[in-house]
Amino acid sequence: MMMKTTRANLRLCAAQPRAVAGAERRTAPGRARLAVNRAAVSDSGVGSGLGGDDRAHDRSLMVDNTPLEHQDPALFDLIQREKLRQRSGLELIASENFTSHGVQEVNGSCLTNKYSEGLPGARYYGGNEYIDQIEQLCQQRALGAFRLSDADWGVNVQPLSGSPANFAVYTALLQPHDRVMGLALAHGGHLTHGHVTPSGVRISATSVYFESMPYYLDESTGLINYDQLERDAKLFRPKMIIAGASAYPRDIDYPRMRQIADSVGAFLMADMAHVSGLVAAGVVSSPFDHCDVVTSTTHKSLRGPRAGIIFYKKDTVRGLDLEKSINSAVFPGLQGGPHNHQIGALCVALKQVKDPAFKKYIQKVKSNSVSLADYLISKGYDLVTKGTENHLVLWNLRPQGLTG
Repeated sequence: MMMKTTRANLRLCAAQPRAVAGAERRTAPGRARLAVNRAAVSDSGVGSGLGGDDRAHDRSLMVDNTPLEHQDPALFDLIQREKLRQRSGLELIASENFTSHGVQEVNGSCLTNKYSEGLPGARYYGGNEYIDQIEQLCQQRALGAFRLSDADWGVNVQPLSGSPANFAVYTALLQPHDRVMGLALAHGGHLTHGHVTPSGVRISATSVYFESMPYYLDESTGLINYDQLERDAKLFRPKMIIAGASAYPRDIDYPRMRQIADSVGAFLMADMAHVSGLVAAGVVSSPFDHCDVVTSTTHKSLRGPRAGIIFYKKDTVRGLDLEKSINSAVFPGLQGGPHNHQIGALCVALKQVKDPAFKKYIQKVKSNSVSLADYLISKGYDLVTKGTENHLVLWNLRPQGLTG
């Protein structure tokens, strides 16, 4: 369908900023230009929309809507090769998974076209009535997936991935150079939980902007050394303790972590990026009964798009309104417009999480991990912690003279 009048489109876009309080200064100048650009392209990709003879097939203004196979054969071929690689091999990388067609469909939809700075009902751009509904539906499904009451918990689904989600929480709850404790990187922690090299180089931004001290595993068992963590926390006095790991095959003792955090007056944040699907299915311990904030990626055991998510108690904790602080840290603190195609795709994945088939899938993942661990042990191989309680199997390759 051809846009009929450029003038009407200009009027519409000029009026949009007035519909959003405080947005006139920042949005009005660009909207008229945007209207001209949009009017220049019809749904078929032909026509300048400028009136008169200019409307006749100015191909320089066309949007190329030909299939990728014809538009960019080189890239199309590489994607097909990657698809074949994924389908023909046995994928044992614990942080990867396979999304559904529905998730991929939304990821490649028109939602990627829309800018939507702000929160539902409080945007800095017009035309977000459906984007608002999509984000709100995603939030509802996120709470439902983990059996959370919206009276007690809130959720922000805008983080672009897990690392920005974690840093948004730090930005919200900490001041520069406040102290944090996370599991040591070499013991299975994640870079965003803080990492300083033995020579003192601050590798992680968490360690650049905050003072981080790791806690460790008991190397005789491979389990988190909670007793040592408690002793170190009482000396270090962290403002936040992070419960979570990137490579830890056992359940986390959240009640013990809560007790340690309370003993030093610290926030307790759980990073359940790896195990969120297992938490949703109820096959590992849930952090929600014990933590102030819970973060996750959405593409690992949740089988969603590559994105991040933050759950927070709807409460004032240690003098901070968590909802206000965290939402403000995400936007405008660290991000501009969210990726609406990711939010929509996550919405699909969270609907799938509520399907009984998802729980059966997660139960099978866990049983497969246990079977693999048992088989390797039966062949004389050494596993960290001598087994697994989740989807991870950590194989100690030192006896084989390999570095991994």
